[in-house]
Amino acid sequence: MTEQHRSRRRARGPERSTGSGAAQAHGGGEHGDGGAAHGHSHSGGLDLPRAQTRKVRTILLAIVIPLLIATLVGMVALWPRGETPIRSIPITTSGMSIETGEVVEVLTDPEDVESGAPPGEYVGAAGGQVRVELLSGSGAGQFVPVQVPPEVIAGGVSEGDVLQLLFSPEALGTGSPYVFWDFERSAPVGWLALIYLAVVLLVARWRGLAAVAGLGSSLLVIVVFVLPAIMLGSPPVLVALVGAAAVMFLSLYLAHGISIRTTTALLGTFAALGVTLALAAWSTRAANLLGTNSEAAPYLALEFPHLNLGDLLLCGMIIASLGALNDVTITQASAVWELHAANPATPRRTLMMRGMRIGRDHIASTVYTLAFAYVGTALPVLMMASLIQRPVLDTLMAGEIADEVVRTLVSSVGLVFAIPATTAIAVVLVAYSRERRVTEDTTPS
Repeated sequence: MTEQHRSRRRARGPERSTGSGAAQAHGGGEHGDGGAAHGHSHSGGLDLPRAQTRKVRTILLAIVIPLLIATLVGMVALWPRGETPIRSIPITTSGMSIETGEVVEVLTDPEDVESGAPPGEYVGAAGGQVRVELLSGSGAGQFVPVQVPPEVIAGGVSEGDVLQLLFSPEALGTGSPYVFWDFERSAPVGWLALIYLAVVLLVARWRGLAAVAGLGSSLLVIVVFVLPAIMLGSPPVLVALVGAAAVMFLSLYLAHGISIRTTTALLGTFAALGVTLALAAWSTRAANLLGTNSEAAPYLALEFPHLNLGDLLLCGMIIASLGALNDVTITQASAVWELHAANPATPRRTLMMRGMRIGRDHIASTVYTLAFAYVGTALPVLMMASLIQRPVLDTLMAGEIADEVVRTLVSSVGLVFAIPATTAIAVVLVAYSRERRVTEDTTPS
C-alpha cells in the first residue's frame, strides 16, 4: 500500500505543480493562511493559480489588444499633419507688448476728492487709476499711472498686486501708453500646484505620482492630438473617440498599473463610453442642440467654417465624462476584488449583489457631483437667466443652460451604466478563477 501510494503521488506530480497550490490555499482556510502563497501569482490584488492567471490574461489580451491597436491606428490616421492653427493669432498688434508692473498706490479720482471719498474706494464710470512700478520692458523701474476698469477696482486692487499691462508705443505722446490687461497669477498658481503635488505625494505616495503622470499625459493627448486634429478638419466625433480611448489607456494603466483588476475597469469604461456616445448623439439631435449658444461659438464659426459646432458639443460630452467614468470603474472593480478576497467562497450571485450595493452608494454621490459641478461653474449664467420673468422649466431649456443640462444628464446615465457593467465584468473574472479553484480542490486524489 505504501509503494502504491508513492506511485500515485509521483503520477500526480506534474498536476500538483500547477494546481495543488490552490487546493492547499483553499483547504488551509480552516486552519490558517500559511499556504496561501504557495503556487500563486498576484494579479490585481487577487491570488490566482499560475495556469488560471495566464488563461484569464490571455482572454483579456484578446479583448484589449484589438482595442489598443484600433486606438493607435486611429491616432496615426487622424494625426494632425502640417502647420496647425494653434497660436496663429497674435495677442497684440505690431509694436505692442505685454509688460508687468507692481501696484504701489491706488489713486482717487480728482472729481471725487471734494465728496470726501477715501483713496482707493472711488469707482467711476471709467474705472480708477493705480500707480505702477514697471518690472519689465524698456521702462523697467519707472512709475506710471494706469487706468483700471471699474469692475476690477470694485473687485479689489491693492498695493503689491502684480498686473499685466498692454504697452502701446504710439500712445507715448498722446496719453498713457500702459493699459490694464490682466493680473499676473503665475506665482500663486505655481505655489498651489506645488502644494497639490506635495499633498498627493504625502498621502498617495508613488501611486499618487503615477496618477499625476497619467493626468499630464492625458491632457497632452487633448492638446497635441484632439484639438489640432479637429481644427484641421478631421471628423470631430471620431477624433474624440480615439482621443478618449488613448486617455483611458494612459490614465488607468499609469495610475493603477497593468493588472487584471485595472483591465476590468478599462473594459467597464469602454462599455459606458459607448452608451454615453449613443445617448449624446441622440439627445443633441432630438433636442436640436447646435452648439451655437456659447460665447466662443461665433469666433469658432468664423475661424473654422468647416466645423460643425453640434459635433463639437458632442465631443465635449464624450471628453467630459472620462474623469468620472475612470473614477467609478476603478473603484467598482476594486470593490469586487476586495469582496472576493475577503471570502473566496462567495457565490457569483451574492458577489454581484454586494458589489452593486456598494455601487448604488457611488451612483448617488456621483450624480450629485456632476450636477453641482455644473451649478458652480455656471453660477453667473444662472444668475442672469434667473432675472428673466419666465417659468423655471423654460429657463432650463434655453440656450447655453440646455447644453449643460443635457451634458449632465448624458454623463450621469453613462456613469450609472458603468456601475453594473464593471461589476458584472469583475464578477465574471473573479468567479471564473474561483470556480477553477473549487474544481481543483474537489478533484478526487
